[in-house]
Parts: sequence; C-alpha cells; structure tokens
Amino acid sequence: MFDAKKLDALRAKYGNAGGEVMFSDEFKRVAEVQFSAGGRRMMPFAGVSTFLDAEYKPDAADLPDFGGIDIALVGVPMDLGVTNRAGSRFGPRAVRTVERVGPYEHVLKVVPLAEAKVADIGDVPFRSRFSLESCHQDIVQFFTKLCGAGIIPLSVGGDHSISQSILAGIASKHGPVGMVHFDAHCDTSGPYEGSKFQHGGPFREAVLAGHLDPERTVQIGIRGAAEYLWDFSYDSGMTVIHAEEVSKIGTDAIIETVKKVTGGGPTYISLDVDCLDPVFAPGTGTPEIGGMTSREVMAILRGIAGINVVGGDVVEIAPQYDATTNTAQLGAQIMFEILCLQVINLKNKRA
Repeated sequence: MFDAKKLDALRAKYGNAGGEVMFSDEFKRVAEVQFSAGGRRMMPFAGVSTFLDAEYKPDAADLPDFGGIDIALVGVPMDLGVTNRAGSRFGPRAVRTVERVGPYEHVLKVVPLAEAKVADIGDVPFRSRFSLESCHQDIVQFFTKLCGAGIIPLSVGGDHSISQSILAGIASKHGPVGMVHFDAHCDTSGPYEGSKFQHGGPFREAVLAGHLDPERTVQIGIRGAAEYLWDFSYDSGMTVIHAEEVSKIGTDAIIETVKKVTGGGPTYISLDVDCLDPVFAPGTGTPEIGGMTSREVMAILRGIAGINVVGGDVVEIAPQYDATTNTAQLGAQIMFEILCLQVINLKNKRA
C-alpha cells in the first residue's frame, strides 16, 4: 500500500504546481527555454515552421559574421544528381514541418538551442534550378563563406551529391576532414554519363580533391546490389561496416571503431536516410531492404559524442514516397542528434 506520508508530501509539493514548474535543476533549465513567464509554451502546430524550431534568420548570409551565430541550419533543396527517383529537393521543407523534436536530448542531457546560438538561415540560393554544375558551384561558394566566418553548418538535402560541395567549403576552413557516413551505399563510384556531380560518387570526388581523408572515414550500414561499385572505398583505406555486421558486432563496437578511426581531428557526419531499413524510412530515392534500425543509428550517434564535429548533413529525404511522414520525422530527429554533438564539441572547445 502506498505510504500516506509520502502521498501527503507529493500533494504538498505538486498539488498546486503548474505544468511549467520543475523541481530538479536539470529539468528546470529545459523548462526555462520552453515556458513563458505566464506558464505558456508555444503550440507545436502554430507559427512558422523552421528546422528544429530554431530562430529563423534568412538574412544571416548577408551579414559579415552571419549575425553572430554558432551553428547554421541550412536547407539544400537540390536533387539534380539522382540516378533514379527524384524528390529529395522537398526534403528541407518536409523536415521543417516536423514538430516536437527537442528541446531536450535526455541521453546526452543537452538543450542545444539554449546552449549555443543556433539559427535556421534558410536555403542555399541557387542561380538555376536546371543546371547541376552551377548548383554545385553555388553550394561551394555558400559553404566556403559560411565556414570562413567560423560558423558550423548542419544541412538537410537534397540528394547526396551535395555533400561533395559542402565538404569543399568545410575543407577550405579545416583542410581534409574525417567522416562518419551512414548509408546503404558507399557513394564512391566514378562519373556517370559525363557528370562527376551525381549522388553515387561524392566521396570519391571529395577524396581526389583533397577535401576528405579516406583513412579517417567510416561508412556504416552498407548493403545491396551496388557493392561492386565501391572499389574506391576499399582501395583508399575507408573503413566499411556492412549492415549485416551491425547486429553481429553491436553498436558499442561500432562506436569504438568510429572513435579510433576519426581520432581527434575535424570530422564530418553525413547521413543518407536509406541507411535505415525502408520500414523506418520509405521516403527515399534508393531504398534497400535489410537496413539499420533508427535505434541503432541513434545509439551510435549518441555514443560518439565528444568527437570533433565540424559539420553535418541529412540527405535523400523524398517525402512524396512516404504517406506516413515518418521519414521526415526521422530526418528531423537525426538532425537534432547531430546538432547536439556539435553543441557538445563547441562547449568542449570553449571550456
């Protein structure tokens, strides 16, 4: 039987406390971000949608220091590099409409929007929706300027070819970086039909350009019939972990591998939602059966907290193939997890 004295104590403490009142210091700091002085909090279905409900600063790119922000959330709505099903140009818009992601990461105990200056700065401005080559030039220019100002980028695509040009901007600041890459495909094939800007080969191009260090790169979740295309991954020294291995060796072993391979150097995180089984993320252009679970991906991301994350992206969300909106929900959650890693790294550097 429940102790009467304990019940009386709980009634005295919580009986007249509003929903905005928290008693633990940990939860108080979260509530302070969410609730106004009158005990109200924003309705998740109202207002203008932004990435992770961050402040919207579309004019930040026009300012010398991007308005003094630490981390920029950026949409890259371009999918001219796909080899099959298009539609990931709608990925940024779909992720922005997802509500109720955050504000608190309960495993890492991070409230990212309260612990760093984070803003949704809109989308990369493209000169032409028809030219794949000029779109990539625009991406390089945008992220070179962003990283040159000392801002940490976190992007939503768009097809995976965008990572090649984002990495060019990252490398202009940090030199060649390591990478944690979640995907069903290694994306290290060669040019197709005269174009090096296609979503099956961004990381070969990034290595050859001197922007990506293959020996500090881990690719996780690889599977499917395209395996024969990935000679470059093995030849260049990338660490490849197939989806079939994930359940055998476990997430803890993968976490240790990532930490060992990436070391303490600057590292980029790139996640193609097709790394997950289509049961979790059907809204993508090249789904592959037998993929990772959302819990496995999140466990690995949380487990590598503390690595030197200098940028990240979530790509290949094509919402029109998913009537449930689960793929966009997953994309927003993964974006939130990467943001938390960036905030942790920022705090470590400032400590």
